[in-house]
Amino acid sequence: MTPQRDDSGKFPAYAWPGGYPIYYVCADGGVLCPNCANTESAVSQADKERDCRDYDQWRIIGSDVNWEDAQLTCDHCNQRIESAYAEEKDGAE
Repeated sequence: MTPQRDDSGKFPAYAWPGGYPIYYVCADGGVLCPNCANTESAVSQADKERDCRDYDQWRIIGSDVNWEDAQLTCDHCNQRIESAYAEEKDGAE
């Protein structure tokens, strides 16, 4: 789905209606959690020009609900992205 920002200009963490957890897809195929999507997409153009990193890879091109992937992690912060139906059991890996 096409990413939509909320009224405050942020990418939401949960879909409405339903409250399902959302993740964001970058131009290079990477996956970002909502927190990193909001942080990385907020980099200013001046910062991009000063830094030699290829910021185009961080361009968010899509979003989706994490329905059942209990192992999905953010490619930026390595935190696990919550799933709607495949939550890990305590002590499981």
